[in-house]
Amino acid sequence: MPKMTFIAPDGTTKDVEAAEGLSVLEIAHHAKIDLEGACEGSLACSTCHVIVDKAWYDKLKPATEDEEDMLDLAFGLTATSRLGCQIIMSKDLDGLTVTLPAATRNMSVDKK
Repeated sequence: MPKMTFIAPDGTTKDVEAAEGLSVLEIAHHAKIDLEGACEGSLACSTCHVIVDKAWYDKLKPATEDEEDMLDLAFGLTATSRLGCQIIMSKDLDGLTVTLPAATRNMSVDKK
């Protein structure tokens, strides 16, 4: 099974098993990692914002326009920021490393 690493804001790391087909948000929740996901992965908030390690960023599928719109609301946005609900684990991402931002901003967008 693929593995991935979460880096907490204080720098501590946690290596976890990351089942293929699950999102980084789902993997975090299974591993009891504090990644909010207020909209439960429906791409309506930015609370599952993660900062992808530069070595992995270009290996991800590009962000959609909807994801980029939500990222604009994220606290501490970086050049390698993504939403955890939009990164789906695969064997190609075995070893993926993401950092949790120091804070989140819950500014949901009403998608009618």
